[in-house]
Amino acid sequence: MTTQQRPLGSGLDRDSTADQALGAADLTGKTVVVTGASSGLGTETARVLAQAGAKIIAAVRSPERAKAALAGVKNVQIEQLDLADPASIDAFVARVEATGTPVHILINNAGVMACPLARDARGYEMQFATNHLGHFQLTAGLWPALKRANGARVVTLSSGAHRRSPVLFDDINFETTEYEKFKAYGQAKSANALFSVGLDQRGQKDGVRAFAVHPGIIHDTNLFHFLSSEEMSQTAGALGATKTIPQGAATTVWAATSPMLEGHGGVYCENGDIAEGVPADKQTPGGVRPWAVDPALADRLWSVSEKMTGKSFPG
Repeated sequence: MTTQQRPLGSGLDRDSTADQALGAADLTGKTVVVTGASSGLGTETARVLAQAGAKIIAAVRSPERAKAALAGVKNVQIEQLDLADPASIDAFVARVEATGTPVHILINNAGVMACPLARDARGYEMQFATNHLGHFQLTAGLWPALKRANGARVVTLSSGAHRRSPVLFDDINFETTEYEKFKAYGQAKSANALFSVGLDQRGQKDGVRAFAVHPGIIHDTNLFHFLSSEEMSQTAGALGATKTIPQGAATTVWAATSPMLEGHGGVYCENGDIAEGVPADKQTPGGVRPWAVDPALADRLWSVSEKMTGKSFPG
């Protein structure tokens, strides 16, 4: 079943917090993997889901930072994971798979934003490699665990910045095109949204549903590490008013837990609801552009991602 790209009337809005989005959800006995849980939105997401009874596997680059950030949060297991390092991803997956545990919710939260031109060891542009390819490989590796859940959700953080660029299939790695950091970020965020479309299409038969979320603009996170104060102001102006961290984590928590989304998937969400699909030339913030939810583009990205990572999803 294909879910229409239009709000469901959740009752939440841009000011709702992650605790409000959780509502009365009971996650006792559920296992949740959260990437980037050592700061910001990842920490808040892990805290709220743990509060609902879930076991949290915090997948982070810096376990020491995660220990400090998640101090006092019960039922958290901290594991090292570098999404820019394929070997690190495989090692993390192997550790999870060795336990035989099902993964009921996967939160693909970690990412980098608007960094200077950098490439991973394979020569891939760093924002696309980390934000999309790393999570593609991680999700592929965790696929058996997601299927074991007999009803799992994968929530991948996209961004309103997807409107800055579709996926540049002719030059994803900026090998011939002049690098522009916000364009590269927009491409990666469009890829995150398309990944959710493709994943949901493939996962429905195994009870795995996928959602992309735009958390909003939250300046109090490490995501803005590479931006000057002037660039931060310009970003907020281009993409909408800023949110607090609890407000920013709300849509992620809603997509991961809301009973309203039973039977739904493959959609882009914002402000605690499914977002409106909007025209490609819309100039104001809000909504999702066609190139981020197009099934044909999602299939094309899927094939490209398999080739670039050398990974495919088990049948």
